[in-house]
Amino acid sequence: MATWRCIKYCGACCNLDPSDRPDLAEYLNPADLHLYLSMVGEDGWCVNFNKMTRECNIYDDRPRFCRVTPETFEEMFGVESEELNDFAIDCCREQIDAVYGDRSLELLKFEREIGI
Repeated sequence: MATWRCIKYCGACCNLDPSDRPDLAEYLNPADLHLYLSMVGEDGWCVNFNKMTRECNIYDDRPRFCRVTPETFEEMFGVESEELNDFAIDCCREQIDAVYGDRSLELLKFEREIGI
């Protein structure tokens, strides 16, 4: 069985372009929505994402909506903890595909790392 985990040097989730996520207001409260929008750079990438190293500059202090935890996903998306693994895998695959492509090294690495 595949087990979700974040892979280093990917950063697909750091592509925050609001036009790709028209339902933001449905799962972010007003304060989080304001914070999210303030983090979007002119190119759609998070202002805290270092494109050279592909790492988050504020990883330890990143907002809750950037964290994949059972509590966050249940609150934001109504995902029960026993469904989180499959939901997170689907989200990552979709986002990596959208950002880097379905034949990208990032997607291949993700699938290898999680056991697909």
